[in-house]
Amino acid sequence: MRRSFALALGGGGARGLAHIAVLEALDEMRTRPAAIAGTSIGALIGAAYAAGMSGKEIRRFVLMLAHDRAEILRRLIATRAGTFANLLNLGFGSATLVDAEKFCEQFLPAKVPDEFGELEIPLLIVATDLYRREQAVFSSGALKPALAASIALPAVMRPVVLAERVLIDGGAINPLPFEELRGRADVVVAVDISGAPTDARRDIPNPWECMLATVLVMANAITAEKIKRGAPDLIVRPKVGVFRALDFLQASAILRAAEPVKAELKEKLAALLD
Repeated sequence: MRRSFALALGGGGARGLAHIAVLEALDEMRTRPAAIAGTSIGALIGAAYAAGMSGKEIRRFVLMLAHDRAEILRRLIATRAGTFANLLNLGFGSATLVDAEKFCEQFLPAKVPDEFGELEIPLLIVATDLYRREQAVFSSGALKPALAASIALPAVMRPVVLAERVLIDGGAINPLPFEELRGRADVVVAVDISGAPTDARRDIPNPWECMLATVLVMANAITAEKIKRGAPDLIVRPKVGVFRALDFLQASAILRAAEPVKAELKEKLAALLD
């Protein structure tokens, strides 16, 4: 029998759209993972795939949104955590935060169910417990609150309270959760979207971009240390490092840049599974 594999999808903002190319390659190989683990945007895309969507279906959904700025703006307005009362009582910062749970309602494909048990592929979602300073892994119960917790990037999205825990973006503690899949399949595959270092850029980012880029630098350092301690069986790295964390409107360009990873994945994964 062919060996089984599990798939880890990492965080990295808009760069995470490169995960779609990996899923398309798996569809072309006519193989499916035994389990998926995801952090942040990797959790969102992993949930769509685990729900039964194909890579091409996820691509169509993302591009439909990315090419309609008015629709994106409409949906973003609906995700605001702040109200007029918040503005008066807590200040302008709180009024501009995004509610991560509302974000999931607005931006997840309709096919993503409400419960983990309705998924076709077992899914593990990683978030960060802010006060316990440890990861929180969800694999059962309500799906969308766990997804919201996994993407709740500080200063951009309001933390999520789930099971009496205050949770933020999983990338703060485990940007690429491949170790969570050990023992769940014969082979563990990880998709690292952190991007290679570059000295080609000299532009000064604005404060938001600088903060997000700093988060990606820390995430890259965490992943590098984890790999030193025990690497997954296969790591693929789509070449999307040139893109910024909030470059979602460049979805087409990100997907084009990720296209070459398909051939690499097919060749290396086929060798591991046969």
